[in-house]
Amino acid sequence: MLQRISMVFAVLGVFLLASQSFAERLPDFTELVEEHSASVVKITTSTAPAERSTQQGQGQGQQQVPEFFRYFFGDQLPPNLDFQQPNPTPREGLGSGFILSEDGYILTNNHVIEGADDVRVMLTNGTSYQAEVVGTDPQSDVALLKIEAEGLPAVDIGSSEDLRVGEWVLAIGSPFNFEYSVTAGIVSAKGRALGGSDRYVPFIQTDVAINPGNSGGPLFNLDGEVVGINSQIYTRSGGFMGVSFAIPIDIAMNIADQLRETGQVKRGWLGVEMYPPFNEDVALARSMGLDRTEGALIARVFEGSPAEQGGIRADDIILEFDGKPVRRYSDLPPLVGQVKPESSVDVLVLRNGERETLEVTIGILDDARVSQAGPPAPTSDNAFNILVTNAEDRDGVLVEEVLPGPAQEAGLQSGDVITMMGGSFVRGKEDFDRIVRELPQNGAVAVRILRGTNIVYLAIPTE
Repeated sequence: MLQRISMVFAVLGVFLLASQSFAERLPDFTELVEEHSASVVKITTSTAPAERSTQQGQGQGQQQVPEFFRYFFGDQLPPNLDFQQPNPTPREGLGSGFILSEDGYILTNNHVIEGADDVRVMLTNGTSYQAEVVGTDPQSDVALLKIEAEGLPAVDIGSSEDLRVGEWVLAIGSPFNFEYSVTAGIVSAKGRALGGSDRYVPFIQTDVAINPGNSGGPLFNLDGEVVGINSQIYTRSGGFMGVSFAIPIDIAMNIADQLRETGQVKRGWLGVEMYPPFNEDVALARSMGLDRTEGALIARVFEGSPAEQGGIRADDIILEFDGKPVRRYSDLPPLVGQVKPESSVDVLVLRNGERETLEVTIGILDDARVSQAGPPAPTSDNAFNILVTNAEDRDGVLVEEVLPGPAQEAGLQSGDVITMMGGSFVRGKEDFDRIVRELPQNGAVAVRILRGTNIVYLAIPTE
């Protein structure tokens, strides 16, 4: 019996020692929070509502007619009924930010203050200031503010480049208006591309709990240095689901410096169109001389672009840009965007199985010019103005795109499969082309289509 009790105490002792050892390895954030929370600010915004004119009777628009009246009268009010909308109230917003300098420069997200008529900054001591928007950069979601104050506690700026996956990080902000809340986690990944207007930002992914109101707040490392700006979350519920994203501080500070100096941001431009599926196609990578799907495959080089002038060609695979590895196509835009325009960089490409280093002078990104240099608008060779291909697993033609014209007006949709036209079977594109050519003018043709599992008939004009 005594032997069994001794064994229990021995196991319990080992467990307690292990628990103590594990606890000692966990970080203690208390000193970090006490030292740096004063550098975090709460940002509130107010946006005046759009002016609405008071209208009567049939002048009422659908948005102004209450649901109760619309139930009886549709979207038109009787002429003898005078309905006036209540006065709209200003729209308010909430976010976070952090102090860059003791003389009042503050960094936050663009989406926190975008469109606001009034921006106010509140410090931890409760002092509130009216803020001036120095400049914004929607493409990176960064905004620089200025308040009239001196001797403010500025943050220490770290390096997002040196940040390692698995490293502990901490966020301070005002989620749901709960001021100066602290959450912690680890870096889950680096260089995440989210697409859209954020294509120039290789996001830091973390599992730090971020919620509405945290946007624009700082992401600290264990040394108390800011390594990112908390910007976005991945959610299906509107709240935190374990995945959050921060803008790397290296990129944010580059943008902040430009906004402070000139009020605008200039990005580098290379002038290429990439082929994203390359990074998922091992067979294609091997056929082009690579063991792995690394690099950015160039599908097209814009005429007159820095890439063309620097010797980059279609079918080249960019492996390194300015000394930094390009592992996926999404790595390239942020690297190019960070380069100061008119600077020369080395670009390592794989061409016909051979590696070659090219020197390219980077241009200035101009969205209007880039959109004009984009791929040509699709055109069709038929009177319906649609693009079709043979349906792979059945007779008919698959509608790939419906361009403006009679078919679009009749309701034809991309993905439809045309199986009959004017009483004739359409077995493939050859039948389709022949039938369209022989259609009479100034009439209409009955078209039988398969839309999913449903059969639909449309009458398409043949003017």
